[in-house]
Amino acid sequence: MNDIQIGEGFVGNGVNAAHTNTVLGHRSGPVGVAWATALATPRGGHVPFLTVAQPGVAVKPMTLFVNKAAMESDLHGTLTWGAAQAGLAAGVADAVREGVIPAAAVDDLVLIAAVWVNPGANDEEEVFANQRQAAYESLVRGAKSSPSVDEFLTAAEQVANPFFRQG
Repeated sequence: MNDIQIGEGFVGNGVNAAHTNTVLGHRSGPVGVAWATALATPRGGHVPFLTVAQPGVAVKPMTLFVNKAAMESDLHGTLTWGAAQAGLAAGVADAVREGVIPAAAVDDLVLIAAVWVNPGANDEEEVFANQRQAAYESLVRGAKSSPSVDEFLTAAEQVANPFFRQG
């Protein structure tokens, strides 16, 4: 495994889409330091927390959920702490199950996941499914060091994202 794997996944459309960035690395390296620092230094509207598969059962590798959007409503908070956290847990489990993250190494690794949940999100099942897939895809891309330079340069000829498309 590379010392640090950085990935990105974007799945879905509209308010229930998921955008997830992941940083996976060794506990004893710079990712471990960043993980512990982020956990110990919450700031207004952004409180990193340990992701769980169920209460009392932490995700392996230990996964820090970092919300990209401050909570704007009770529903937004519920979808972030509920469906998005569950989707992240399931996506990481899929990556371990499929060998994207080696099961034998999970106790030596930590994962930081920066997760976008739109404040207008309104469907917990769609948020869950999109987050699960976005987390998995982000981890796969990190493991493959994807995209390649050629893929990036081709895409950069006509940059676009859900909020902007180059004229």
